[in-house]
Amino acid sequence: MPRVALVMHESVMLYEAAIAAEILGVDRSDLAPGGAWYDAVVCTPDGAPHRWLPHLPTSSYAGLGGADLVVVPSVEDVGADPDPALVAGLRAAHRGGAQIASLCTGSFVLAAAGLLDGRAAATHWMHADELAQRYPAVDVRADVLYVDEGDVLTSAGKTAALDLCLHLVRRDLGATAATGLARRLVVPAHRSGGQAQFIAAPTEPRNPDGLAPTLEWARARLDRPLTVRELADHAGLSTRQLARRMRAELQAGPLVWLHQQRIARAQELLERTDASVDQVAASCGMGTAATLRRHFHRAVGVTPTTYRATFRLT
Repeated sequence: MPRVALVMHESVMLYEAAIAAEILGVDRSDLAPGGAWYDAVVCTPDGAPHRWLPHLPTSSYAGLGGADLVVVPSVEDVGADPDPALVAGLRAAHRGGAQIASLCTGSFVLAAAGLLDGRAAATHWMHADELAQRYPAVDVRADVLYVDEGDVLTSAGKTAALDLCLHLVRRDLGATAATGLARRLVVPAHRSGGQAQFIAAPTEPRNPDGLAPTLEWARARLDRPLTVRELADHAGLSTRQLARRMRAELQAGPLVWLHQQRIARAQELLERTDASVDQVAASCGMGTAATLRRHFHRAVGVTPTTYRATFRLT
């Protein structure tokens, strides 16, 4: 059985650690052809049992070297330097042939160990810029759920950790095991790593007394064609002034902002209504279902139908 070491470092966050423990630390051998599953051990700084996972065997960071797979959950403070003993243990485990995976902001620990240099890597979109600035040798991908570089894997934020863990099961133990586990956990069986993170685009201006009335006016008319000139006229600005103001306050030009709003409206309608894709396209100003599908897939990474199936509010 693959031996997996789950790192419970001093600033570990519960959600991602619980995901890894649930998928990799619970015996699901009845789901896998041949009856194999992971042999999990928790690695803490001193080898003492962790209060969250008292049922699993424990080891110190020195035990990382005996693992086939090391999983590093998210860190609460991305600005803090990781434990040097953990960094050394990760480097040794990697040199020894172990696969290293991080969940969410656990990528900062891998980056500190130098394991992401020259590689593509995912992390939570809120911290992607900081990861890229602190570790310029890392090719940070803020728009994917997870990245599999073979011996090093990284996931985006929060529930993307679940996607990466299921990907590991699929890769290590087969599709039957991964699909059966997903069904047992009542989650989608597979979301590819290249799928975009479901990021809420910034929509509110930094100066609420400035462009806010025009933005609200535009949001109420997303089902209609809108031009930059119309937005500028409503704001009492020239088109150039409007573009400068929107980039300063929204980090997006007028057309990009309008497109973001139309996609956000489509997401809301797909989640909350039974409207057909044609009706959603008309309501958000995309015109036709074909146009909506093309732009929605480009922005979100999945089709409107797949998005609805995943996020439909019942």
